[in-house]
Amino acid sequence: MGTVRLLSWNVNGIRAVHKKNFMEWLHNDQPDILCLQETKAQDDQIPKDISEAEGYEFYHAAAERKGYSGVAMLTKFMPVSVNSGMGIAELDSEGRLLQADFGKFILLNIYFPNGKQSKERLQYKMDFYDAFLDYADRLRAEGKKIIICGDVNTAHKEIDLAHPKENEKRSGFLPEERAWIDRLLAHGFVDTFRMFVKEGGHYSWWDMRTRARDRDIGWRIDYFFVSEDLTGDVKNAFIEKEVLGSDHCPVGIELDASLLK
Repeated sequence: MGTVRLLSWNVNGIRAVHKKNFMEWLHNDQPDILCLQETKAQDDQIPKDISEAEGYEFYHAAAERKGYSGVAMLTKFMPVSVNSGMGIAELDSEGRLLQADFGKFILLNIYFPNGKQSKERLQYKMDFYDAFLDYADRLRAEGKKIIICGDVNTAHKEIDLAHPKENEKRSGFLPEERAWIDRLLAHGFVDTFRMFVKEGGHYSWWDMRTRARDRDIGWRIDYFFVSEDLTGDVKNAFIEKEVLGSDHCPVGIELDASLLK
């Protein structure tokens, strides 16, 4: 049957990454479905050669605030439907969720909030986490198979960041943030990367201010989770750490192609 490749990448500005050979990378990599986070653009600010990329359908959910947040999807397979948001106004205004129904599964492309800025933003992040888990549970209750991808903004285990002890009191590795990922897994979701790779030292984000990427002092905060009923269809999971252009790199999975036929 073969496989199809799904990628997720926080591009830290779609216009910025466009200036860093994004189209050349897309042409060479040829993902079947590409989910982007932190587009930082309104619909009319998306570079046309991205929104009109040959062979792809393009979808975008922008934040109300200009130059902030936003998620997008490029797909070679036409979804049955595409929606944005969870139906909660205060959580949907930042353009953080794009949902595509591909018939045999629903793909949720999400840019979860960052909680480092303030106690208020940490609370917003935790509220978003809780609302999203409820939302995913409702989809599961309807019998949907689900793939969740995106920037979760939390490293789950100590092996998921280079310096765990130094970051225990920092948002992104707080006990309550990590416990939410435990809850997600307990609700019937699986971290696909850990299906294939058990050891540490694999990261998807590096702090640009400290040039952490040069020393590979990173965090694994970008994920593909699948509902347990899809694990048999996941043939591989990987991190494309050699891909530059953002402070994150793409992460991906290979799925049984029959899911998109």
